[in-house]
Amino acid sequence: MDVPYRPTAIAALETPDGARTVSSVCCYCGTGCGVRVQALGDRVIAVSGDDSHPSNRGRLCSKGMQLADTVRRDAARLLKAQWRAGKAAARMDVPLDQALDIAAERLAAIIRRDGPDALGFYLSGQLLTEDYSVFNKLARALVGTNNVDTNSRLCMSSAVAGYKQTLGADAPPACYDDLELADTVFIAGANVAYAHPVLFRRLEAARQARPRMRVIVADPRRTDTAAMADLHLPILPGTDVALFHAMLRVMVDESLVDRDYIERHTEGFAVLERRIADFTPLAAQEICGVPAADIVQAARWFARSPATLSLYTMGLNQSSSGTAKNAALIHLHLATGQIGKPGAGPFSLTGQPNAMGGREAGGMATLLPGHRDPGNAADRAEVAALWGVDSLPASPGLPALELFDAVLDGRVKALWIVATNPAQSMPDQARVRAALEKAEFVIVQDAYAGTETLAYADLVLPAATWPEKDGTVTNSERRISRVRAAIAPPGDARPDWRLATDIAVRLARRIAPDKARLFSYAGESEVFAEHARTTAGRDLDYSALTYAVLEHDGPQQWPYRPGPSGAHEQPAARTDARLYVDGHFPTPSGRARFIDIPYQPVAEAVSADFPLRLTTGRLRDHWHTMARTALSPALTRHVEEPWLSMHPADMASAGLAEGALARVASRRGDVYIAVRADDGLRPGHAFLPMHWGSAFIAGNGINAVTNPARDPVSRQPELKHAAIAVRPANLAWQAAGWIRGDASALRQALAPWLRRFPYAAILPTALGGGGIRIALAAPQAPDTGTLEALCHAMTLHRPQAFYDDPHRGVLRRVALSEDRPTAFLLAGDTRILDTLSAWADGGAGPASVAQLLMGRMAPVPRARTICVCHGVTDRAIYAGIAAGLDADGLRRTLRCGTGCGSCGPEVARMVVQAHSHQGARQ
Repeated sequence: MDVPYRPTAIAALETPDGARTVSSVCCYCGTGCGVRVQALGDRVIAVSGDDSHPSNRGRLCSKGMQLADTVRRDAARLLKAQWRAGKAAARMDVPLDQALDIAAERLAAIIRRDGPDALGFYLSGQLLTEDYSVFNKLARALVGTNNVDTNSRLCMSSAVAGYKQTLGADAPPACYDDLELADTVFIAGANVAYAHPVLFRRLEAARQARPRMRVIVADPRRTDTAAMADLHLPILPGTDVALFHAMLRVMVDESLVDRDYIERHTEGFAVLERRIADFTPLAAQEICGVPAADIVQAARWFARSPATLSLYTMGLNQSSSGTAKNAALIHLHLATGQIGKPGAGPFSLTGQPNAMGGREAGGMATLLPGHRDPGNAADRAEVAALWGVDSLPASPGLPALELFDAVLDGRVKALWIVATNPAQSMPDQARVRAALEKAEFVIVQDAYAGTETLAYADLVLPAATWPEKDGTVTNSERRISRVRAAIAPPGDARPDWRLATDIAVRLARRIAPDKARLFSYAGESEVFAEHARTTAGRDLDYSALTYAVLEHDGPQQWPYRPGPSGAHEQPAARTDARLYVDGHFPTPSGRARFIDIPYQPVAEAVSADFPLRLTTGRLRDHWHTMARTALSPALTRHVEEPWLSMHPADMASAGLAEGALARVASRRGDVYIAVRADDGLRPGHAFLPMHWGSAFIAGNGINAVTNPARDPVSRQPELKHAAIAVRPANLAWQAAGWIRGDASALRQALAPWLRRFPYAAILPTALGGGGIRIALAAPQAPDTGTLEALCHAMTLHRPQAFYDDPHRGVLRRVALSEDRPTAFLLAGDTRILDTLSAWADGGAGPASVAQLLMGRMAPVPRARTICVCHGVTDRAIYAGIAAGLDADGLRRTLRCGTGCGSCGPEVARMVVQAHSHQGARQ
């Protein structure tokens, strides 16, 4: 049962110290955690979990706990509008009103010359529902184009398509309470421990309370999530459909399907039965690389369980057969009746904070508001009437990748990019950046100054961000929550919906004066009310929901049905926590559908030239392209720079040692990166974190190598698999440096150096400074002028301590203040890097700085932070293990795992590994 909502969210609650406490929602994943934001003046001073919010009950992950660190009004933020009059010109600050006029005039000119489909809007799952609603109306009702899509195309569109194909609507049928009520949990293609940590903590607690619960994890890697499984299925990338078909074949052969449920509530099963006939467990073993016996065991646990809950995300979605994978998993639930009851159902976990709200508002080329279809004339007419216009465009809109393809071939002339960073996040970066270069006019509307896409902007609009905005978001369990501003936006920044309406009114005056009235909103509540009306009579109906209800009764799930006397008089307003309880589905027949799905392998096979399978994914403490998380010193501590994980055997075959630099190449591009061993990978596989782009490393970033092949239904790209080759980088000369100060300003100062070396990485650090590592293939150091210029950029042209050996290309310089480094650079020989870093990080200094710089002291390894919340290092944990502490003892003494809890699985793994190593020595 949900914790009853207690209306503690008072937007101006004064505390004795003068701070205000505002209840809002975290801005990271789709869990939708409630937060309490403490603000003093124009600063956020603390963020904590809201124990009255049913999504998280007071818990936060490491990212949520560090949100206060990310609220900046410095070089990290865009505070002014910027404009360049030509592609070769430099951008200059301009007044916001002038920027809005420029946008309207340029867009109007392109529409008059080339038509409405020459414009494209690329939005973000980090926008609020109100933002989405206004942009969607602007594109379709004013401009007259369906070319409006979102970065949710990269993460959730296959889940949308899978739900619609099988169940009839884009509606996750389960809820978070099912985590406690499930007897079997089947996790497919999701590292919940990293991507949805609060839900993972809840699952851990549920399993501890109910030891008989079984957990099955299908994932190519042995992640922290897979480590807690009773059964891990280390599936080969892209073979999920074959696995699910084989599990269904076992269920049919052993009479484990619910024939009564199939007969009464579904259609199409006979055709699917013929399809799965070829997928015996042995046949699937050959395809998937999973032992046949484990496939049989998984099928039996799934079908025999009183309640089976499936959790899945990008491992299924980001695929050239993502829709088929989603549908094939949903088939298992339909065939066994594991849907519409407590503890059961196919539950897609949303990747972004408001990808669900964006889908509800129709913020994708393939959707209209209220789960309508832009290809359906009746649906278009309904929305046109609701918006007060004669008609909506009938021409199909362009999904995300096709939108950028259309820029390259000249069909689309202008792009308006909002709250997303395609010059890092999209696959095949060379092609994406070529499109951004070619576009006649690019508007980038963002809050952060460090994103890669800004380099291609003709016009920059400064946007408000969390916690400067009011509105709503919908989380993975269909729960709508209020987002509330705690502080005013800095500078000229404005809420995204407000910027959209300001331009829309100006644009209407130029191309359709009668439509300016469409954008005369008094505030966010009016935008929400208009949007809510579009849901009336639909599967997600929350047309009766208002801001007043959300203020009084707290977050609400859809479909929303208030009590007979109204929600205000009946705080426990009735909602449907689970869908399809009655076995009726929103399809023409009222039945769920089994789809005849063939198995398709990954789009790109390995070969002699590209022999390794690459997959990508999230890290525990970073988010998307790091525009926000890199601003928090604590969040950079666990993983400070990007790396490629490889199986130790593959590293040995490639001649790579731990930490060595390698060139990772695919058919589309390459990236230079350090490697590390990971025996949680099977041989022939590699893993890259998704977060690093050219704002942090040389080249075009991680997505230089990923694959743009896309699903034929959802048009989602196959970011989860690419064929690669890994070779030693042969970069003999290396340098590393660090400087204390504002990390954002330092990133901007050091950014030009990323373009001067084949390998370079800017490293945010825990001291609020920034570091850089660079490497060259040349056998000797760069020329003296280059090195001196780098020293000058790092304020090391007059160091207090230095040691230069020009004959060996060695340079070591340190700036000191009160016997503590404020900057250092090591060039040509970086063996003392960890020693200097540990000293700068607050550790003990060397007995003799001169002896250290001359290389006459043994290097001291630098400790790595494991627990972000309490700053606990690996060194402290291993010392505790050596003293006889187990995982519980470490929690009691060091407090690791007692904050957000995200480090718990890693700490437990360290204990096991330490004991196994000790046993091996004995």
